[in-house]
Amino acid sequence: MNEANRRHPLRDAHTDRTAAAEAPDTAQTRAPAYRLAFTDGEFMCREELRPVRLQLELLKPEMGLDAHGIKSTIVLFGGARIPEPSKKATARTETLAELSHFYDETREFARLMTLKSMENGGKEGVIVTGGGPGVMEAGNRGAMDAGGESIGLNIVLPFEQAPNEYVTPDLCFNFHYFGIRKMHFLMRAKAICVFPGGFGTLDEMFESLTLIQTGRMQRVPFLLFGRAFWEKIINWDALADAGTISVEDLDLFRFVETAAEAMELIENWDTPTARDQIPGR
Repeated sequence: MNEANRRHPLRDAHTDRTAAAEAPDTAQTRAPAYRLAFTDGEFMCREELRPVRLQLELLKPEMGLDAHGIKSTIVLFGGARIPEPSKKATARTETLAELSHFYDETREFARLMTLKSMENGGKEGVIVTGGGPGVMEAGNRGAMDAGGESIGLNIVLPFEQAPNEYVTPDLCFNFHYFGIRKMHFLMRAKAICVFPGGFGTLDEMFESLTLIQTGRMQRVPFLLFGRAFWEKIINWDALADAGTISVEDLDLFRFVETAAEAMELIENWDTPTARDQIPGR
């Protein structure tokens, strides 16, 4: 913050943070109790401060996206383990190797969607992924192919996890709380696209579907890439037959196979006759 955009005449926090760092070195100033609360990492990580950390994790990305002018997003969920086709020989299973073509479909879809976004200033329909490898990398990479920006919502994990090199640096955020991260995925969503993946992808997909099903979120285009994969791992009709979901709930999403098909379906989502004619309904 600088003098030009301050909203009050009071001394600002930046100034006091600098002044406190330059205080005389005494037993008192070295004591943890003397640290300014908002600069004290140990204090901020205390159990009692969890509500504050939750709020900060909600605010920081929100303020960053607002400052960047991002108005709406296209959400891409999908597996971190799906390799680029040129590297499918390194896949840990034969199935992952077979699914590698979805890397290219993700990349192409993100490229086409970003080109469309850039026609209107590049602030609507911005690609957002989890910022990691696999499908997430492909999404950010496709946006870069088009010369546009994309968002990465990364999270600290106990194993390797770092942002992929294609995320726009100023739009790359890191999270501690899964719940807040998932909120940010959906707060600006104008479409949700789900590619084959594991527990994380399933979690994101079902939470999003539940919010729409229960009216906690407006209905948006919801596309599942790869009918064969999704029908193999989830018996959708059995859920409806059992009555644990309504038959109408199966209409909340559509199956697609290609980037071109996804683009067409999103474009015609609000046209019932067009939706009914698209294969994979």
